[in-house]
Amino acid sequence: MSLDDAAKTAVEQCMALEADESCAIITDDKRWDIGKALYDTASEISDDVTITRYPVGNQHGEEPPAAVAAAMAAADVVLAPTTKSLSHTRARGNANDEGARIATLPGITQKVMVTGLAADYENIDEHCKDVLAQVEDAEEIRVTTEKGTDITFEPGDREWYDDTGLCHEPGDFTNLPAGEVFVSPENVNGKYVVDGTMRPHGLLEDGQTLEFEVEDGYVTSISDDEIREQVETGAEEVGQDAYNLAELGIGTNVAVTELVGSVLLDEKAGGTVHIAIGDDAGIGGDTDAPLHLDGIIREPTVYADGEEVELPQP
Repeated sequence: MSLDDAAKTAVEQCMALEADESCAIITDDKRWDIGKALYDTASEISDDVTITRYPVGNQHGEEPPAAVAAAMAAADVVLAPTTKSLSHTRARGNANDEGARIATLPGITQKVMVTGLAADYENIDEHCKDVLAQVEDAEEIRVTTEKGTDITFEPGDREWYDDTGLCHEPGDFTNLPAGEVFVSPENVNGKYVVDGTMRPHGLLEDGQTLEFEVEDGYVTSISDDEIREQVETGAEEVGQDAYNLAELGIGTNVAVTELVGSVLLDEKAGGTVHIAIGDDAGIGGDTDAPLHLDGIIREPTVYADGEEVELPQP
């Protein structure tokens, strides 16, 4: 599969762009090649396609310039390959509210684009539905691993979401490459040990782990200095909300057979879970924070009200 092939999958299968629809490609200085490939593909379908390029942001979840937000809200379809994620921004949420269907591609590289979109998204959709059916009514989700993770999530009244990669209805939102089921829980307690991928480290070395303690929905201990500094910087702006335990996600993309060091791709890998700190306002929670830090955990066991969940495997 080439970059052009991957762009075609994104525009045609995932977004189902039609000839009478407008499409906005939102990109930045470091992701121009990917943005241009998406623009070229979309332009073969619709005559109403624009591409907006802006300087790389400072932090994931940072709001884009006003002109970018306006371009997103005015389009029927938005594809956003950017270095810093627009997923957890008010600009993305507002554009969805206006009826745009949106795919963000944060931190995307050509390798990740080609690997992650070399998938049958109809099949991924089925895996998402299967996992969702096992977890969505549970009062308690517990995740354990042999490396020390033992953490319990209480979704409460929060809704579970599935990111299937199929973004066909007004107001739909997906994250490409896609494939996960996730929730922003009301309460969380326990410990989780990241042994896969997490910014700023990328893919962790064999034997390297990052440990986090969580009490009453907030992270109380972080073993890694660099990650702790990121959260502390966020706390200077929003206080305790920066320590919010924001998300539990379950990967369903069985085409991802190994972790490569990209959070965007690795969090979708079948048979993994990911846990995030910070902002959850864009995924069903009520916390606004200037960061959203996902950590991927390999080979978890997941229980829904005590029953083991059958996870999709590559």
